[in-house]
Amino acid sequence: MTKPRWSALSLVTVLVAAAGCGGGSGTAPAATADLSAPKEKAGTLTMVTKFADPEYAPYFEKVVAAYEAANPKVDVKLEQVGDQPYKDKIRVLSASRDLPDIYFSWAGDFANKFVRAGLAADLTGVIGPGTPWGSTFAPAALKAFEYGGKNYGMPINLDGKYMVYNKTVLDKAGVTPPASFEDLLSACDKLKAAGVQPIAFGNQYGWAAIHYITQLNAYGVPARTLEDDYNPATGAFTDPGYVTALQRFKDLVARCGTKDANGLSHETAQAQFLAGKAGMHYVETVEFDVFTKAEPAIEWSFFRLPVPAGAAGDATALTGAPDGFLVNARSQNAGLAVDFLKFLSSKENAAAITKDIGWLSPVKDSATAGNAYPQLTDALTDIDKATSFAIWLDTVTHAEVASAYLSGVEGMLSGSRTPEQVMEGVRAAAAKAKKEVG
Repeated sequence: MTKPRWSALSLVTVLVAAAGCGGGSGTAPAATADLSAPKEKAGTLTMVTKFADPEYAPYFEKVVAAYEAANPKVDVKLEQVGDQPYKDKIRVLSASRDLPDIYFSWAGDFANKFVRAGLAADLTGVIGPGTPWGSTFAPAALKAFEYGGKNYGMPINLDGKYMVYNKTVLDKAGVTPPASFEDLLSACDKLKAAGVQPIAFGNQYGWAAIHYITQLNAYGVPARTLEDDYNPATGAFTDPGYVTALQRFKDLVARCGTKDANGLSHETAQAQFLAGKAGMHYVETVEFDVFTKAEPAIEWSFFRLPVPAGAAGDATALTGAPDGFLVNARSQNAGLAVDFLKFLSSKENAAAITKDIGWLSPVKDSATAGNAYPQLTDALTDIDKATSFAIWLDTVTHAEVASAYLSGVEGMLSGSRTPEQVMEGVRAAAAKAKKEVG
């Protein structure tokens, strides 16, 4: 499964231009969408997701069919495209101000760009904390789509990043799940000595490395500093913890990772793990189904990327974030769009998303032993322990910063850049982003 993240600077340019901000700053005034419940549920709703994968698409088709059956005067035109095609599609639709009524978004600055461009409806009045609908969600999931104290998105899943491991492979090598980052490096040495690839790692699209950096930044940099630096208006990236995080990742790849990872896809690395040729693999919970359905079956479990000794950041933060949906601020059917999203996030449909496609839902009490396998319910328990989500670095930061991190870390893996040089590039990108947003 691929999880390419948005990092294209071109999207920012398009959104800023669409907002009429030119090269300046600030948030474009959004149209005031009428979110009130429609007196009569009738009309056409348009919706675009990035869930075209045959494993996921049928769930959304089923929900749409059920909504239309319950509301025969409503026609939901659902379009589902893949990750990469979605990038192109949303760029074109944003530029032409022809967004659908409901559209997909990752959390973080990716979603915030739509807010700043005036393209996302303010949903605070219907989904904010304290509202009947909002109270059905895990608070951390709602907060992931908060900007300027307002709520702009409905989370559709809960996604955390964990190191899965093959119990059989680790047992044969005499390795137990490590308690610290340093223990993890030692475990890799043992696995290598046993002739096993310690961690299956493919970084062909850059995001796989960025997920490690996201977690290591959260561990190594004080939370308040991270918050300031991930804000494009205040980002400076001068804390020494950033270089330390990159050095730790460099050490991890050297002792645990796959050689020439930049030329290897995540899927290829995953196949290596599934074949028992690697002991561990760093993945998202939305990928857990792959391991449960593996043939031949594998005995597997998971742990968080362990905390390094002396880490100055938040030891309980967990890399991850919900995906979500935004409502077009200019939609003439915004009230109907909200009604559909409430249906999509009903407890029944939330339970079905776990049962049908193995995703954890942000809707409270939606995963139980009756609709989820043990690793999913264990992950949900662990996610509940996290003080906060460390949102993917390439979506929580401004695209300039994300791009600098992606290219810089790829260069570090290939040996052409040092951690210090990577951060020089990130700081230059942060300065450029600050000028853009003001």
